[in-house]
Amino acid sequence: MKHAGIIRRVQITEKGTKLACENQYMLEVAPKANKIEIKKAVEGQFGVHVLAVNTQNYKGALRTLRNRRVVRDGGWKRAVVTVKAGERIETV
Repeated sequence: MKHAGIIRRVQITEKGTKLACENQYMLEVAPKANKIEIKKAVEGQFGVHVLAVNTQNYKGALRTLRNRRVVRDGGWKRAVVTVKAGERIETV
């Protein structure tokens, strides 16, 4: 997988702001990306040293279509990335 397509966005939430104090950042990533690919993409894109990557998969929401058929939207994946002390991922 290409590095450019792995990281979708940095999630700026209350939990993400609290984690930033501990050198951890929440990122929305491609659902098929593994931890090694995520680590390489973060190091390449943001220029930081990654110590750990934790991932969480989320299922998509259930939707009812006009013909009463129930389908599931596409899910997404979140990664909590721990960076070396003193380094930051700039969120603009």
